[in-house]
Amino acid sequence: MLASLKLLDLMANHSEAIAKQWAKDVTKNARTPFFHYLSEDYLVPQAAEFYRKLSSVYTLRDAFPTIADFMTKYSETRFREGVPLPEAFYAITLMRRHIWLYAEFQAIFINVMEQQQALDSQTRTILIFDYIVYVLTDTYVKLMGETPGKNKKR
Repeated sequence: MLASLKLLDLMANHSEAIAKQWAKDVTKNARTPFFHYLSEDYLVPQAAEFYRKLSSVYTLRDAFPTIADFMTKYSETRFREGVPLPEAFYAITLMRRHIWLYAEFQAIFINVMEQQQALDSQTRTILIFDYIVYVLTDTYVKLMGETPGKNKKR
C-alpha cells in the first residue's frame, strides 16, 4: 500500500507538473493533431483537474461510479469541442503514461519491496484507466447517436 500512497500523493500534489509534461507531449504527438493548436494555458488546467480527480478515486473500493461521473463530463466536453474519439482516447493514454514517467523521474519506487508495490499500483492504475476508456467511448457513442454529424472534423 505504501507505493499506492506514494503514487496517489504524486498525482494529487504534482498534478500541474504532470499536466505540463502531458501538454507538451499531446501538442506534438502525431496521433493527436487536434491538440496541436491548443495552448498549454488551455490544456494544463484540464489535465491537472483530471489528475486530481483521478487521485481522489484511486483508493475507493468501487471507483467506477465516481469515474463514470467525472469521465462522462470530461468526455462530453471533449466531444463538444470536436476532439475525434481516437485522439481523445490517445490523449487519455498519454495521461496514464505521464503518471508513470513522472513517478519514474522522481524515483519514488526505490527498493525491491517498493518495486513490487509499484507493480500492484500499476495494476490498480490499469483497472482505473480501463474504466476511464470505457466511459469515454460509451459517452462518445451516445453523443454521436444524439447529434449525428455534429462532431466537428478538422
